[in-house]
Amino acid sequence: MIFNPNIFKAYDIRGLYPEELSTELAHTVGRAFVEYISAKDIAVGYDMRESSPSLATALREGAIAGGARVLDLGMVSTDMMYFAVSDGQLSGGAVVTASHNPKQYNGFKLVREGSLALSDEAGLKEMCDWITNKRTFELQPGGRVEKRDILMTYAQHVRRFVDESKVRRFKIIMDAANGMAGAVAPTVFGGLPLECVELNFKPDGSFPNHEPNPLLEVNRRQIVTMVHRESADLGIAWDGDADRCFFIDDQGNFVPGDFVTALLGQAFLANEPGSSIVYDVRASWAVRDIVLANGGKPLINRVGHSFFKKRMREEGAIFGGEVSGHYYFRDNDYADNGMIPALLILELMSTTKKKLSELLAPLREKYFISGEINSKVDDANEVISRAKERYKDGIISTLDGLSIEYDDWHFNLRASNTEPFLRLNLEALSNSEMLRRRDEVLTLIRSGAI
Repeated sequence: MIFNPNIFKAYDIRGLYPEELSTELAHTVGRAFVEYISAKDIAVGYDMRESSPSLATALREGAIAGGARVLDLGMVSTDMMYFAVSDGQLSGGAVVTASHNPKQYNGFKLVREGSLALSDEAGLKEMCDWITNKRTFELQPGGRVEKRDILMTYAQHVRRFVDESKVRRFKIIMDAANGMAGAVAPTVFGGLPLECVELNFKPDGSFPNHEPNPLLEVNRRQIVTMVHRESADLGIAWDGDADRCFFIDDQGNFVPGDFVTALLGQAFLANEPGSSIVYDVRASWAVRDIVLANGGKPLINRVGHSFFKKRMREEGAIFGGEVSGHYYFRDNDYADNGMIPALLILELMSTTKKKLSELLAPLREKYFISGEINSKVDDANEVISRAKERYKDGIISTLDGLSIEYDDWHFNLRASNTEPFLRLNLEALSNSEMLRRRDEVLTLIRSGAI
C-alpha cells in the first residue's frame, strides 16, 4: 500500500481517490480508529460520492476486525453520524466524505464518544504514525455489523429546536448542490408551512451543476438567481456533506456566517440570559457586541470543530458559530449541525415578523467585512512575522494565526492547513476604511512591502 501521510489534515483525513485514498487504506483506518479510541461500538456512514460506498465497506470491515460492533447508517449527512454517536452513546463514529471538495476527492471524518472530533492534536497524528510505521493489528473477536436507519429520529431531534407552531408560511429556495441535503432536507422540513423550490436535490457525487461549496460565489449564482426570479423570502444552501448551511436573504445577498452567529446568538440569549456564545477569531465584532448587549458572554476561539466542541463543553456554552458556516449547539451534544440553523432562522423570521434583510440591516450598516481573501505565499510564517512587525502598535493576539485590533478596524491572518495560502479576514467600522485597510494588508502580503 502506497501511503501519503499528507492526507491526514488538521481535522480529518482527505485526499484524491484512488491515488491517495484506497479501499486498502480505508480498511487500515477503520482498524486503527477502533484501536485508538478503544471502541466497543461505532457508527459508520458515507456520502453520495461515487467512491464512498466501497470505502465505507472497507472501513467497516477494518473496524469489525478490531472487535467493534458497527452500526451501518448507509448514506447520511455528517451531522447525522454525529447524532447517531451521541444518541446511541457509542464509542465513536466515522463518515466517508470529502465535504465541499471536488468530485475526485474523498476522506474520513472521525469522532470519539460524545461526537468529539479526532484532530491532528488528538488521534489523527497517532493513527498516521501507526500506518506510516506499518503497525500490525491483531484480529479481535466479537466484531459485527448492524444496519440502522436514523433519518426519522434525526429529523425529530433537530425539529425540537424550534416551536413548529410559530413557523409562518415562506417561499424558500433550497440548493443541496447534489449533496447529502437532498436526501435529508425533505424529511426535516416536511410538514412545515413552506413553499420549497428544490435545486440540485438528487444526490450525485459527480456534481453535475456546481461544486458543493457555497462559500465560493460561483457556486451561489444559481440560488441567487432563483431567489430573485421567484421573489423568495429566503435561500438556503448546503455543502456536500450537509453539516454546514448558508443563507441568501430576500434581496439576493449572501449572509456572512458571523452575522448568522450574531442573530442566532441574540435569539438564544433571549431564552437563556447570561449564556456563553463561542465565536472564532475571524468573526465580525458584531458577534461580540450583540452578545454583550444582550447580557451574554462572548468567547473567542480557535477555528475548527475539534476546538469549538472542546471549548463549548468546558464553558457550558449554549451556542457557537464559525465564519465558515459551522454552527454548534449545546443541546445537540455540542456538535455542529446543518439543519438546525435553517430551522432557527425560519423561526426567527416568523416571531419577529421581519424579512431576513431587515434583521441584518443594523449589522450591515455598522460592520463592514472583507470576507475571507486567500493569497498564495511561499512562506506563510515569514509574511505573518512581517505583518506582526508592521502593526505592532495594535492589540496583538496569536490565539490562531495573527490577529491585530485597532479602535476602528481589525484583521486576522491564518495559514491554510492544506494549501500554500494565507487567509485574510478584515473588518472596519466604515466601508471606505475597510477597503483602504484591506488593500493595505493585501499589499503587504502579496508584495512583501512593509
